Amino acid sequence: MNLLALLISSMLVNNIVLMQFLGLCSFFGVSTKMKSVVGMGLAVIVVIFLSAVITFPLYHYVLVPLNIRYIDTIAFILVIASLVQLTELVIKRFSQSLYKALGVYLPLIATNCAVLGVALTNVANPQSYVEALTFALGSGLGYAFIIITFTAIRMRLDSQPVPKALKGMPIAMVTAGLMAMAFMGLAGII
Repeated sequence: MNLLALLISSMLVNNIVLMQFLGLCSFFGVSTKMKSVVGMGLAVIVVIFLSAVITFPLYHYVLVPLNIRYIDTIAFILVIASLVQLTELVIKRFSQSLYKALGVYLPLIATNCAVLGVALTNVANPQSYVEALTFALGSGLGYAFIIITFTAIRMRLDSQPVPKALKGMPIAMVTAGLMAMAFMGLAGII
């Protein structure tokens, strides 16, 4: 039950995009077409989860025993960049259209602070390996859920009479802010 609460909490209550404001570059940049957003969401889920699979033991079984915890950020960035390259190769091989749709945002997952934020949060909090993986999975699922929901709202707004001054990015930021406030209401539930 504790793992389920952690999963739901990291997905909704402590969402990395809306509550921690991580990963906003890809959040705003890709959220114009549903197909590219679903692909980006899946790619982020995979990269966040796999980076947690690798970075948690790397930190606890290599960096801590060798007393070189201070290089954790650099080590994590190297792991994440490698995983993104691998993900990019897989997407390019199996879905050329998705690869083209994601464009520059696919390699930007490597610099997506959401992925690094989850890895650093996992080692900063005293938790077990299973809890760290649950948190990572929930964070990735939360990222995907929020970006898909945001894109659906954004696509709907494109067909509405939005004032000229708010068209494009301004209305997207207002929408993201309203979503963040709505999700803040979930804070007392879990």
